[in-house]
Amino acid sequence: MTPVFEARDLGFAFEGGGPPLLAGLQLRLLPGLTLLQGGDGSGKTTLLRLVAGTLAPTAGQVLRRPDRLYADDPTDPADDGSLAQAWLDARRARHPGWDDATAQQLIQGFALAEHLGKRLEMLSTGSRRKLGLVAAGASGADLTLLDNPFAALDAPSSRCLAQLLADAALGARRAWLVADYALPPLLAGVPLAGLIDLDQPPR
Repeated sequence: MTPVFEARDLGFAFEGGGPPLLAGLQLRLLPGLTLLQGGDGSGKTTLLRLVAGTLAPTAGQVLRRPDRLYADDPTDPADDGSLAQAWLDARRARHPGWDDATAQQLIQGFALAEHLGKRLEMLSTGSRRKLGLVAAGASGADLTLLDNPFAALDAPSSRCLAQLLADAALGARRAWLVADYALPPLLAGVPLAGLIDLDQPPR
């Protein structure tokens, strides 16, 4: 398969010296589901930002970027005043591959219908996270980045997310990069296209 994203010897170090946070990473993100795992401070969020292009690497080379990327953060305080439905509509307009049927299915699965008329500042962290997952699933993006997506989700919503990711793992076009401390138990047995373990030294 052709990788959706590819980078060689990728690294990142903060200004002011000290050891690099990330070094020597070889990345090939293929269609399907890739798990990015590591403990606190291992660099998971930083690596997601490098892949998204919102942070520039201090070492290495990005060889390929996706044409369409989803990496929105629905917990951003800048969106507090937006209505949930308007937030989704803005993502629908931004992503030409948006699938309305998938959006409606996930809105039902995450029990979000009653919250769509509320401002984001009125929603719980879990509900805001679910709103982002609706957009992620419906976006049709070539590469979708999710940072600790199971956090703050209730049990039914966790199962809905697990089914979304299990289906994503079998996809032949879209690539998903999911960051978490380890493989979530609900994804046990789901085939992975790749595993990036930041607690292990690069090979």
